[in-house]
Amino acid sequence: MASGVIFHPCFLLSYYLIGLLVTAHNVPQAQLTPYNGQHLMKVSIGTPPVDIYGAADTGSNLVWTPCVPCNDYCFKQIHPLFDPKKSSTYSEISCHSEKCQLWDGGHCSPQNSCIYSSGYISGLSQGVLAKEKATITSTSGQVVSFDIAFGCGHNNTLHSDVQATIGLGSGPLSFVSQIGSKRFSYCLLPYGTEYTDPSITSKISFGNGSEVVGDGVVSTPFVAGDQYVVTLEGISVGDTYVSFNSSGKASKGNMCIDSGSPMLALPPDFYDRLEVEVKKHISIDPIKDDPNLGTRLCYRTKITNENGPILTVHFEGADVELKPIQTFNRPVKEYEYYCFGITNTANSDLASFGDHYQGIYGNYVQANFLIGFDLETRMVSFKPTDCSKL
Repeated sequence: MASGVIFHPCFLLSYYLIGLLVTAHNVPQAQLTPYNGQHLMKVSIGTPPVDIYGAADTGSNLVWTPCVPCNDYCFKQIHPLFDPKKSSTYSEISCHSEKCQLWDGGHCSPQNSCIYSSGYISGLSQGVLAKEKATITSTSGQVVSFDIAFGCGHNNTLHSDVQATIGLGSGPLSFVSQIGSKRFSYCLLPYGTEYTDPSITSKISFGNGSEVVGDGVVSTPFVAGDQYVVTLEGISVGDTYVSFNSSGKASKGNMCIDSGSPMLALPPDFYDRLEVEVKKHISIDPIKDDPNLGTRLCYRTKITNENGPILTVHFEGADVELKPIQTFNRPVKEYEYYCFGITNTANSDLASFGDHYQGIYGNYVQANFLIGFDLETRMVSFKPTDCSKL
């Protein structure tokens, strides 16, 4: 890990920051819009407020957005860049402040501003840490405001037309911690919803009133740390159980729940054994020798409840049932490919992160569940839900 760079996903460093309290009568709630494998959370920052759309990301702990000026490598954005000079509430954080010193020891610009670097699979964001006013809507229809520290990115090499990130981890610089929320929940729309009906959005809620309760709720504990790292014991394909570890019991904390990563990524041995069983439960022949697909398991026929298997994810104390809408998707809308939304970490960009984790529970398989995170009880809860109807 390079000095001064905080890497995503699921193994960021720890920080300490006191957040603002959320009142129980005005539960903050923001819109989530699916976009190219991400779910964009709408937040307004600055005075006057400017809307930013950042990837809702439980696998990281920083709120940041591209800012004016953005360097020559800055990928063209579909939303306007935030211009700090146009906001009366913007102020940079000094590199001599406590907050900056807690950001990997603190790094100074020539102007004594606090410098941040945040690394992702798709690139790097660098800029200054700053204070700003952030606003979102609430369940009562009123606007809720918070003062937050965020990254104003001036040097960004991410190859994406939406680069802003809303870190939702449990670390003190995350959006969750800074607004003083001890719990939050979200409901993600299935991949490709934006192609079939771009008007549909879903919600993320914070604080009291965001609990996931009622019939069908199952919960699993997450281990101490800045991310939501849980224990996956195995996955059943129909009635056939496939254990996480073929040579023994699964280790604690082997899976990070990461809404900022699309795929469910599994270690090679586990994935290979799972794929064998999935193929057995689908009578259609998979596509072979297509250079566009590489080693992905794909079919030319849509996989549905009628011709595809039900997968049951066995977390510690919680069984989560996945239907084909969550485990098979159409990765490129121009082609009639329907591909398995679970991947082998060795055959993906995730392999570059080495031994920091064993697997990622990405947003494809989180779709159509109301998922709640409780930072006090350290539990993650799942409730099957049609997210388009919330």
